[in-house]
Amino acid sequence: MSRRVRPVRVGELILDGRKIYIQSMLNIEAHDIKASIEQARSLEAAGCEIIRAAVPDIQSAELIRELKKNVSIPVVADIHYDYRIALACAEAGVDKIRINPGNIGGEEKVRAVVNACKERSIPIRIGVNGGSLEKDLLKKYGSPTAEALVESAMRHAEILEGCGFYDIVISLKSSDVPTMIQAYRLLASRCDYPLHLGVTEAGTHRMGIIKSAVGIGSLLCDGIGETIRVSLTDDPINEIYAAKDILKAVGKGSGARIVSCPTCGRTKIDLIPLAQKIENALKDCEKDITVAVMGCAVNGIGEASEADIGIAGGDGCAVIFSGGKMLYKVSEELALEKLIEEINRL
Repeated sequence: MSRRVRPVRVGELILDGRKIYIQSMLNIEAHDIKASIEQARSLEAAGCEIIRAAVPDIQSAELIRELKKNVSIPVVADIHYDYRIALACAEAGVDKIRINPGNIGGEEKVRAVVNACKERSIPIRIGVNGGSLEKDLLKKYGSPTAEALVESAMRHAEILEGCGFYDIVISLKSSDVPTMIQAYRLLASRCDYPLHLGVTEAGTHRMGIIKSAVGIGSLLCDGIGETIRVSLTDDPINEIYAAKDILKAVGKGSGARIVSCPTCGRTKIDLIPLAQKIENALKDCEKDITVAVMGCAVNGIGEASEADIGIAGGDGCAVIFSGGKMLYKVSEELALEKLIEEINRL
């Protein structure tokens, strides 16, 4: 499935569907600018491509100004209720503003934000959340259904369109994965704006990644989504690595892809910790390669014949192989070291 997308520029990035960009959000208190900058730099180093920060008051707009000085990736301001915060962030040089046009005041205030964004070519992300849906829509649909989320998004988009503004990105967040998937599919059929994907309040590290992989991954396989955020009750750095893995799993990300067997009674090597060490060693590897970690040489080499490089366990030893052919044997103790050496040669 291919979806026509209206291109929207965010900083130096173009959201047009050709590349899926990874986002995350600072979780440091907005007035702690030093710690916020340190976290933003760490996220950028880990592979974050768009960073979002909550801006709860006008004074916090200074955080946006300082982030712009200290990171090279686009900065998004997350704003609720007070349109003056949006104006202050626009003046501070923000690359995108996340608001709901319907909750920042009347038409005059919305138009003031739109004019500030127009003057500086700042796009606006409409962020619809199942937990904060308008009361009339909850009454109409009975609950935050997919249809309710889409109607809310289109209602907010119409407010901006009525001001002659079309540099719009939309997100429809729900903590219920089937609702989230259905809502984005429905919205994708009704508009051509870029879509930011995410499962809100997804949970802690384990369940948060599972729910995000199902929700975000399903939509990416449909050709839906221009940016993604894996929301975790965890260190935001882990959101970046999870997002990278989801992109790789659906064939839309670069970097080392690891395939490994689940082990069986033929396994003669301590494969599980070895696979975990290899995965950790390659988490920042940018080479577009497939690395196989197999339990035995009997079936492993053949099953992973498409891998660029791989390792298969033997009886107290390991076999390094490539393209379905054995290269050489090594001791179990040197297996990780030799595999990394071969990967570095690629």
